Amino acid sequence: MLDESLLDSPEGLAEADHRGLLRGAAEAGARVRTAARHAAEAGVNDLKPDGRPRGVLIAGPGAAATHAADLLGTLAGAGSPVTRLAPIGVAPAAGALRWELPGWVGSVDLLLITTPDGTEPGLSLLAEQAYRRGCTVVAVAPSRSPLADAVNGSHGLFVPMATAPYDQDEPFAASAPGVLWALLTPLLALLDRAGVLTAPPEALGKVADRLDRIAERCGPAIATYSNAAKTLAAELTDALPIVWTEGVSAGPAGRRFAAALAELSGTPAVVAELPEALAAHSALLAGPLAASADPDDFFRDRVEEAPALHARVVLLRDRPIGGLTAAPGARDLALSHDTPISELEPEAGDELETLAELIAITDFAAVYLALASRA
Repeated sequence: MLDESLLDSPEGLAEADHRGLLRGAAEAGARVRTAARHAAEAGVNDLKPDGRPRGVLIAGPGAAATHAADLLGTLAGAGSPVTRLAPIGVAPAAGALRWELPGWVGSVDLLLITTPDGTEPGLSLLAEQAYRRGCTVVAVAPSRSPLADAVNGSHGLFVPMATAPYDQDEPFAASAPGVLWALLTPLLALLDRAGVLTAPPEALGKVADRLDRIAERCGPAIATYSNAAKTLAAELTDALPIVWTEGVSAGPAGRRFAAALAELSGTPAVVAELPEALAAHSALLAGPLAASADPDDFFRDRVEEAPALHARVVLLRDRPIGGLTAAPGARDLALSHDTPISELEPEAGDELETLAELIAITDFAAVYLALASRA
């Protein structure tokens, strides 16, 4: 059960935030600036590639690498060369994971390694394997880690991960807000130089500014009634989030939101893109999860029995109202099954800015849901 009184208690939220999740969300803009500075100091802005890489492979553990690959592939657009290398192993532990390069990888390809840990032997072996193939290696990880030594020894480029002092107090959560931007920002700067996507320094500055504005609007001191993230967290109490996205940039934001809900608050969610989501989830909304399927039993023991879990649609959009859109059909489908709907649409801006806003608001919402539900 969600403790809604905790949402409007900044002191209570701070006391419950043992993992530094709220600080990570609030400092996302600062992480972008620090990470961009680290990338510049490592020489990323001075690179003069001979041409666009044939393939860009991303390797790393867990949600951090998955989200980075998803976001970079989306920003690279149609014909994106970005591919994630999924690990193999018997357990999700640093020492148990291994990565393998595809047989076609060679000197015209680029390997990106991204991890908030840096102790994975499998990533160090991957860097050495890429070096033997003549493949360029760039890594973003904590400084003074075994991976840093391996990449430097393989004549690759190493960028220290932007961290905060409190990061050393608790283990990293792969879906934590601060982790994503610390790992993603140097890769954006690098792929901009490589001609894979557009993310010049001024664009990264705008992203940092947008993240700062969201932190001001969605911070713990802002009351729930005027705080989009707290409102969304309260609306998802005892609900199964059905996350629908519309527009290219909203897709990875929705997938990250679902992953963050699962990892941070233990809330399951399903996600799909419009208009296909209307067919994919119509049976789900017509089934026992619909609000009208199992109306609140008057005789239910409200002390001993948990309330029934019902669906709630969360619509994330990155395109303005008025164009070609499936949003009206999405609203009609949800409401025809008595399923409530929450909507988020970013302010105007370029693709990277609007994507950052959607990620920032949903990150805050996932964190509030985790803290107020005592996850």
